[in-house]
Amino acid sequence: MVCLLLLLSADAWAGEPVATVRVAFDRHGITAIRMHGHADQATGRRITADDPVRIASIAKLVTALGVMRLVEAGKLDLDADASTLLGWRLRNPAFPDTPITLRLLLSHRSSLTDTAGYWQTPLGGELRDILKDPRAWDTKHAPGTYFRYANLNFPLVAQIMERATGERFDKLMQRLVLQPLGLDACFNWALCSDATAARAVVLYDAAGKPVKDDHHGRKPACPVTPASDGSCDLSRWRAGENGALFSPQGGLRISAKDLARIGQLLLGDGRIDGKRLLKSSSIRTMTTPEWQYRPGNGLTYEEDDGHIDQGFFCRYGLAVQTLATPGQGCRDDPFGDGVPRVGHSGSAYGLQAGLWVDRKHGTGVVWFATGMPDEREGGRSAFSAVEEALAH
Repeated sequence: MVCLLLLLSADAWAGEPVATVRVAFDRHGITAIRMHGHADQATGRRITADDPVRIASIAKLVTALGVMRLVEAGKLDLDADASTLLGWRLRNPAFPDTPITLRLLLSHRSSLTDTAGYWQTPLGGELRDILKDPRAWDTKHAPGTYFRYANLNFPLVAQIMERATGERFDKLMQRLVLQPLGLDACFNWALCSDATAARAVVLYDAAGKPVKDDHHGRKPACPVTPASDGSCDLSRWRAGENGALFSPQGGLRISAKDLARIGQLLLGDGRIDGKRLLKSSSIRTMTTPEWQYRPGNGLTYEEDDGHIDQGFFCRYGLAVQTLATPGQGCRDDPFGDGVPRVGHSGSAYGLQAGLWVDRKHGTGVVWFATGMPDEREGGRSAFSAVEEALAH
């Protein structure tokens, strides 16, 4: 009986995610859609490519598009000391004379870690307090010398964006990226339409338990981590105090179809539907690797996931991964064809996702699967077997 239960448990995630969606596209539009399973198991609602899902770390790439718009507008400088942009001194205490720049934050070479946390910072709190914890820093490697994937980088990026504009991050991203692209997507459920929020994809863990966005067709009463007193008054927001509030590292809700438009923007070198959102040089800056793995210069896995994903990160630009890195120790090719696609992966709350484009041939794919385990298992690469199947 125990063996049977173990087999059933393994089959529940390895072969049967709660839902999968795959959208293929080229420079001109969507070319194919596959979908299977349920957006909401409790109601029996089937998944569609129009349903918004918390897309996890692919949000980092979208956040970086907003950064590059501000760089083009002259409001941000990728290579300026982030201390100037934040209004307070940002330094690794082990390397007090080494500046940390926006470029280093975006490329995970800042020497920050996730060990001290970041998601606990409530409404009215200050992200700066997290950085006082010695565990927030890699004290063995100076900024700029080592790749260490850390979500904490992106709340600081959002904080810098807020300071530069005086605008709240969720609203700023609507203005800079989401609205110009015609996307009904949001970093704050309040900014998505009621109809879109009603189609939210419920995220399930590998055991089938709902763990995120189980709102029963409604918008959540409080879209952020409430204040320490339990209140949720967003008028308490102050620019540049808590960049973690709207989860720039992973909190974007967006449909697979709309995410394909982000991919088309990359294929179009910053241009889509005859309109230019970013200069081609900005897209090139994002997609050019700032770091490529060689022994001793970085970690090839996300520390939250443990060593099982070694070889997952091997080339990284400004919030953009490049796949199919040649060389020993790299297992970053879920397609198995050696093509250096660019984009980003996502993994959180039982979701595994990807946005990948082949800029040479003008094609791309978006996928996500829900009800997945925390670890990416079963694949030939460092990606899961389910993702490898969705790649084709």
